[in-house]
Amino acid sequence: MSTYLHPLHPLTAEEILATKKIICTENNYLDNQVRFVSITLAEPEKAIVNTYKKGEQTHRKAFVVLLNSLEAKTYEILVSLTAGRILETEYIPGVQPTMTADEQIECEQAVVNSPLFKAALLRHGITQPEMVTVDIWTAGHYGAEEESTTRLARPLCFVKFDETDNPYAHPIEGIRPVVDLNTMQVLRIEEYDVTPIPQQLGNYRADRLSNFRTDIKPLDIIQPEGPSFTVDGYEVYWQKWNFYIGFTSREGLVLNKISYNDEGNVRSILYRASLSEMVVPYGDPTKTQYKKNAFDTGEYGMGQCANSLELGCDCLGYIKYFDAVLNDSKGNPFTIKNAICMHEEDYGILWKHTDRRTGQPEVRRSRRLVVSSVSTVENYEYGFFWYLYQDGNIQFEIKLTGILSLGALEANIKPKYGNLIAPQLYAPNHQHFFNMRLDFDIDGEQNSVYELNVVQEEDELNPYFNAFYAQSTLLSPELAAQRKLNIDTARTWKIVNPNVKNVMGEPVGYKLMPGDNCVAFANEKTSWYRRAGFVKNHLWVTPFNPAEMYGAGNYPNQHKGGDGLEKWTKANRNTQNTDIVVWYTMGHTHIPRMEDYPVMPTAYIGFLLKPNGFFSQNPANDVPPSEKKEATKTSCCK
Repeated sequence: MSTYLHPLHPLTAEEILATKKIICTENNYLDNQVRFVSITLAEPEKAIVNTYKKGEQTHRKAFVVLLNSLEAKTYEILVSLTAGRILETEYIPGVQPTMTADEQIECEQAVVNSPLFKAALLRHGITQPEMVTVDIWTAGHYGAEEESTTRLARPLCFVKFDETDNPYAHPIEGIRPVVDLNTMQVLRIEEYDVTPIPQQLGNYRADRLSNFRTDIKPLDIIQPEGPSFTVDGYEVYWQKWNFYIGFTSREGLVLNKISYNDEGNVRSILYRASLSEMVVPYGDPTKTQYKKNAFDTGEYGMGQCANSLELGCDCLGYIKYFDAVLNDSKGNPFTIKNAICMHEEDYGILWKHTDRRTGQPEVRRSRRLVVSSVSTVENYEYGFFWYLYQDGNIQFEIKLTGILSLGALEANIKPKYGNLIAPQLYAPNHQHFFNMRLDFDIDGEQNSVYELNVVQEEDELNPYFNAFYAQSTLLSPELAAQRKLNIDTARTWKIVNPNVKNVMGEPVGYKLMPGDNCVAFANEKTSWYRRAGFVKNHLWVTPFNPAEMYGAGNYPNQHKGGDGLEKWTKANRNTQNTDIVVWYTMGHTHIPRMEDYPVMPTAYIGFLLKPNGFFSQNPANDVPPSEKKEATKTSCCK
C-alpha cells in the first residue's frame, strides 16, 4: 500500500482489492457467500486533513458495507490498510443496504427466466419473453412482514417490438414481480387488470431517426494556451480557488476543502459538500403505480450509476477527466472512465459600467469552473454540476433528463394523476427531492446560521410607507433550525463565523440563496414520506457528527421510516458557534407534458452560495479586461 496519498484521495484499485483480501482472509468468506455493497475511503478526522503536509505518511483506512447473503445479515467493517487488518466489525440488524449493480443484473435475469413470469406474460398477451426488459425498482416498506425481513425488489416491466426499440414506450401495466434478492427467486407476480400494450413507437436513437436538422453550424470552444486550472491527483487549483475532488459509490461526486485565496490569505468555506439523499415519489394511486418511489442515493447508489462521459457530448471545451474507482459486489475493483468532467466556461458579463459623460465602458467577462458527473438510474438521468465563479460564488445545479417512467391505459381514457403523452401511454405526476449535506467551515469550524426575512417597517416608523429591512434570526438549537422557504419574505439563510469579523466589524459569512423549490404534495402518512423525513423542511442545521452523513439515515432501503435528520435532531443540540452542517432540501414537481417524450429536455434545479460580508469588496475587481475583437462580416448584430 502507498502511504503517501493525500488523506482524502479516493481508494485506489489496489486498496480496494487489499480490503477484500483482508476481510475474506480473516472471516474465511467465499465469493458466493457475501456481497461487498461498498468499499470506500474512511475519511480521517478534520484535524488530520487540515494539518496534512504534502508527502507526509497517512494512515489509510477503508469503510466497508458487507451483506452476507446466505445469512441475510449486514455488517459494517473498518479496515486498516496501513496495518493490513480489520479494526472493527459491527453487525447492523434489521436493515437492507444499497442494491448493488450486480444484483440488478441478476434480478432481471431471474425475472425473465421465471416460469411464474412467463405464465403471467401469456395471460397479458405477450408471447416473446425474450423481448421483455425489467427495471429493478426497490420494494419500499408498506407494512408487510416480508418487507422487514426479506431483501426484495419489485420491478417494472416493458416490452420491445424489436431489438433497437425503446421499451419504455410499451409498458406492461398489470404485472409487477416480487423478487427475493438474496436467493434471486421470484416469490410471486403481482397481477392486475390486463391493459393493452401501447403500440406507437417512441424511438429516439440516432440510428432510428433520419430527419435531423441541417442548419446547425459548428460551435467550437478552444483554449490554445490550455486551461487556467492545474491538477495534482484529485486536488484542483483554479485562479483563487482550491479544492479536492472525491467520489463514492453512494453519493457520487463530492467536493472537499473548498477554499479561496483572498490576497494571500487562504480562507476555508466548505469542508465537504455532497448529495446526501434523494427520493422520487409518484402521485398516482393506481395499483401498478402507487408503490413507485426511489431513493436513488441510498437504494441504488448514485456513484455506481455514474456514466463514462464523452468529449463533445457530455462536456465541451478543454476537458480534464477524472476516473472513479469503485468495487463490484465480489469486492473486486472496477473503473468508471471519465466519471468526472472539469472544464471552464464563459458565463457572460461578470460586471460592467459605462461612464455616460466620457462614454468609457469598463466590462469584465465572467468565467466559471465546472465540475460535473452524470448518473443513469434505470430510466432517468441526473447531471450534478458544481460551478465556481471568479466573484466567490459557488453554485450547485442538478440537470434532470432521461425517459419518463410510463404507464399504459385503455383507449379513450384520460388519466387524472398524470398526462397522456402518446395514444394509451401516460406519464404519472411525480416529484424529485434532493437533500444536500453542506459541511461549512467559514474561516474555521466555529459557525452559526441566521435566517434572513425581508419585512415591511411598521407604519409608525414608516411615514412614506416604503421602508423594508432584512430581519436576522439566529437558528439554534436544532429544533429551531428546521425551516421552510417563504417567498413572502424572500427568505434566505446566512452562515457566519461569529469569531471572525470583516472590515465593518460584522461576522464574515456566506448566504444560501434558494433556487426553484417546492413542497411535498403527498400526505405525511404515506410510506415514502415516513422514510424521507428530510422533505419536511427545506433547511436543517445539525452539529457536525461524522456518523451523520445521509438525510434519510444510513439504510433507507425497505426502512419503516423515522431515521436520519428526523431522528438526530430530536436531541435538540446546540448549533451556535460550533462546527455545524447545513442540510438543504430542494424539490422539483413534474407534471409531464407531451414535449417530455420520448426523451425529456433537461430541467434544472439548484441553489447558490453567495459571499455576504466575506470579502471587503467585489473580489472580481482584479479580473483583467478581455481583448477587444472586431465584429465579423457574418455577425448577426446590425
